[in-house]
Amino acid sequence: MPFTMASMVESQAKNPEFSRLYVAAVLALNVALSLSIVLMNKAVYTYFFFPNMTLTMIHFVFTTFGMLVCRFLGIFAVKSMPLSKMIPISVTFCGFVVLTNLSLENNTVGTYQIIRALTTPCVILLQTIYYSRSFSTKVKLTVIPIIVGIFLISCFDVKFNILGVTYASAAVIVTSLYQVWVNEKQGEFQCTAMQLLYYQAPLSAICVGIAILFYEPLLLKGGLFGNLWSAKALALVSATGVVAFAINVSIFWIIGNTSPLTYNMVGHLKFCLTVTGGFLLFPDPLPALQLLGIITTFSGIICYTHFKMAEQNLEKEKQAIERRKAVAQDKLFKQEAEKADPRLISIEDKKDDQ
Repeated sequence: MPFTMASMVESQAKNPEFSRLYVAAVLALNVALSLSIVLMNKAVYTYFFFPNMTLTMIHFVFTTFGMLVCRFLGIFAVKSMPLSKMIPISVTFCGFVVLTNLSLENNTVGTYQIIRALTTPCVILLQTIYYSRSFSTKVKLTVIPIIVGIFLISCFDVKFNILGVTYASAAVIVTSLYQVWVNEKQGEFQCTAMQLLYYQAPLSAICVGIAILFYEPLLLKGGLFGNLWSAKALALVSATGVVAFAINVSIFWIIGNTSPLTYNMVGHLKFCLTVTGGFLLFPDPLPALQLLGIITTFSGIICYTHFKMAEQNLEKEKQAIERRKAVAQDKLFKQEAEKADPRLISIEDKKDDQ
């Protein structure tokens, strides 16, 4: 039997343990790929001075071609979706990229990280107000140690200015909206992550391409067509495109199969691992306050994972009880119907056989 996304979903439905392992594997893959692309992108910027937004556009071009290849191989089937409903997701992604870059440009890294951490409560707020999603008090409280931890990690490099805070705040709102929509649209259109990304990737490439015309000099030095790029530069840029394709697929899958909030937790985990990796692999200092921040953030993520798994187990138990009740009621109904008129149950059995 050939591997397809449908067969994978069916396996998850039949085997809950397999589903958990699969989710954990995708989360781990996303973390590993994200840490890899950070290092690869840093090399592209540091050694070759490749334009930032152009690289993002190239990543989405690679994702578009990757989706076409996956479609050709039969990994997923294309599902018809209204193009007008795809445009808002693509525009919010473009806004997320542009505003994030402007936030980094006009803020210190510490300020950027602290304000970015507010994406988590913003996602909770948007889903609660506009999509009637509910979160337990325990889950909401896990946000506190995470934000406190991010603050402790980043407080050594905090400087505020009106323009920078404006860009950072706008980036938080647009990013939260984008993540929520990726989740909601998969439910609204009853589609998989790959089916949604198939439409969103080319539209996002076009949106970012339009933004490049205003923010990067295409024909001047430092622009895409203003430099004669070496074979090494093109090879590394292509490699980041392949990794970006895998990351984008995993992001859409995580948000669609778990939640935007879970994806945010993965983002905080990646940040902590990046800081820790800088200390272990490079001569980056790690003050006691930053170490405390990492421990605090990790504790919040662990508590979130524990509470969410407990809630999911409770929900599964409730669903199992409801199914057993439904089966028992159906059996009782058939018994009563048979007592009232044996011919009715015979007719029902014949229908079932057909």
